Amino acid sequence: MSNNYVQRFLLENLDIRGAIVHLDSVWQALLTGRNYPQPVTQLVGEMSAVTLLLGENLKQAGRLTIQLNGNGPVSMLVIDCTDTLHIRGMAKHAENIAAQPVSELLGDGQLLITLDMPSMRECYQSIVPLDGNNIAEIFEHYFRQSEQLPSRLFLITTDTAIFGLLLQKLPNADLQDPDGWARAEALAATVHDHALFDLTVEEILTRLFYQETIRIFDAQTIQYGCREDSAKIYAMLHSLGREEVDSILKEFGEVVVNDDICNREYRLDALAVDTIFREAGPTVH
Repeated sequence: MSNNYVQRFLLENLDIRGAIVHLDSVWQALLTGRNYPQPVTQLVGEMSAVTLLLGENLKQAGRLTIQLNGNGPVSMLVIDCTDTLHIRGMAKHAENIAAQPVSELLGDGQLLITLDMPSMRECYQSIVPLDGNNIAEIFEHYFRQSEQLPSRLFLITTDTAIFGLLLQKLPNADLQDPDGWARAEALAATVHDHALFDLTVEEILTRLFYQETIRIFDAQTIQYGCREDSAKIYAMLHSLGREEVDSILKEFGEVVVNDDICNREYRLDALAVDTIFREAGPTVH
């Protein structure tokens, strides 16, 4: 099985659902060339895990984008994934960042969740204040507000791998077992062990919930979602117009476009610019 996956499960006798996310090579690809300070790496990793746990629920073609904006040393975090779990992301941050609580790293800010599907007339967006001392608490609060389900998140990030566990209490859980949710929470809280990175989902869940009846669903594979997209860059330059682009060429000798979310730089000289506008035809305003 791929080591980059999301896999759902159900604690059948407790009416508690959950999911596990694990990334290694995809996470390393997302980090390549970024040189994030350790506190930023942890934030991006935890955000990636949560985005995939949410994105796994997309039932039709679309893209889920989760963004944290704040006035702290980490001013922006953006992670998005498609319905096929192609993920990409980035962070904007100050140069020197020391380890500190998430509330201080982000400062006052907001959480934006955007769902964009071709089947929708316009994209759905939810904007809520940041409420919590860490990424897990911020999204546990969001789940309580949006889905009205008690939820717990357990997240582990290293430079080489990410692990995340989501538990959600379904409406009939207390009827099944009044103590079931508290027991499941306590057992899940023991998950913070990097040795779990080497275990299968079945092995992890059997260790955590050894007394419960567990139904495990098929895993969904995760892939790194960044690829070279020259057409998008060419369309953006064409929309600026030949006069504007020529003025940039005259001043700098080339046009440089940075695709921050994919950490890719496009450099175009006069010949390349001329080809773009010649092939695209006249600009329509």
